[in-house]
Amino acid sequence: MDIFYYTFGCKVNQYETENIKERFMQKSHRTVTDHTQADLCIINTCTVTSEADRKCRQLVRKIRRDNPQCIIALAGCFVQAFKKQAEQMTECDIIAGTADKVRLPELVDSYITSGSRIISITPHLPKQPFDSMVNTTNDGKTRAYIKIQDGCDRYCSYCIIPYARGHIRSKPVEVIKKEVAELAASGHKEIILTGINLCFYGKDLEGGVSFADAVEAACNTAGDFRVRLGSLEPEMMTDEDITRLGRLEKLCPHFHLSLQSGCDETLRRMNRHYTANEYAELCIKLRKAFPDCAITTDIMVGFPMERDEEFERSLKFAEDTAFAEAHIFPYSRRAGTVADRLGGQVDKSTKHARAAKMAEVCGRTKADYLSSCVGRTLKVLFERETDALWHTGHADNYVTVRVRRDDPEVSLWKTFRMVRITSSDGKVCYGELV
Repeated sequence: MDIFYYTFGCKVNQYETENIKERFMQKSHRTVTDHTQADLCIINTCTVTSEADRKCRQLVRKIRRDNPQCIIALAGCFVQAFKKQAEQMTECDIIAGTADKVRLPELVDSYITSGSRIISITPHLPKQPFDSMVNTTNDGKTRAYIKIQDGCDRYCSYCIIPYARGHIRSKPVEVIKKEVAELAASGHKEIILTGINLCFYGKDLEGGVSFADAVEAACNTAGDFRVRLGSLEPEMMTDEDITRLGRLEKLCPHFHLSLQSGCDETLRRMNRHYTANEYAELCIKLRKAFPDCAITTDIMVGFPMERDEEFERSLKFAEDTAFAEAHIFPYSRRAGTVADRLGGQVDKSTKHARAAKMAEVCGRTKADYLSSCVGRTLKVLFERETDALWHTGHADNYVTVRVRRDDPEVSLWKTFRMVRITSSDGKVCYGELV
């Protein structure tokens, strides 16, 4: 069969789609990029916001309209968290929850045999095992993701993910080692460790296994590659973790610490488990252990009951912390969460005005960080050769670096090169090969 894949949402979803694709390829099915040419369309859903749900429904309707004869399989977080709504999407032939994604080849075979609609949504249970997903295929990409952790037990007041992803569970260290080795051997130069709540890695495993154990296992694997960490929850990064991570040569000095707000009152309403001061202290410790490291983040504005003075405190915190980059987004109501039921919902225009103001401040701190790179020599992994003028890649601190392409016949793709940074335009850095 010719199969079209579409992924909504996070890096974990992207990893899982790649795994599903591998499973179908092993059965000699082909991948296509045009849904109108597909025999089967697989949609891996996200449900972080109601907007994600809306886009999912829109895509399903478009596929059914453009390709009436294809099989449509809807899978993932939206299905798991909102079972009834998913079942009402009659355009879909197969409905599979997060725990059932791995079974999609089997479910498709059953549908073809029976011709009857299939709904497979297994409830999440405490102490359920980690899924069997392991990716090994050489897809030609420079970077590869490895999902080492799934689930979350934090229940932030705005978040539906614990209901969609279930309880904390972790991939065994030995499996991580093997997957890293195979991906590195197949040509990937950067391995990104990802999960729903990475720092909770190992909490479900016996023997006192920790997040640092998983990172050490990845970094100590032989091969010419580097390791980057996905998004981290700040309250779970311990002093011991920082000390151990600081010894790892392959680990990128880039930490994405999810902030959400720099105001303690807002953090409490969000049910976040740290204060602004504790977050700031963590940044100080990381910068001491990893000089010149990049600290990036997510910041939400317009959370219910966020007053002007609370927003201003969050704004000042972002400026003082000097993030290398920040993803700014207005709060979006999510049915089924505590925050959706709170009073004091902030109007749309105020949320967007605050987002613009926060983006302006974080744009300046990013420009300042890029300026601080000028004069330094950074190790860059070159990832793209689509531009006739520039070789483009990322330094280990995740700064985008461009080097002038004097000879269009020479490619730096998938190579590490030392680059002396000569200038920055506030968005990317420019440099010269050493």
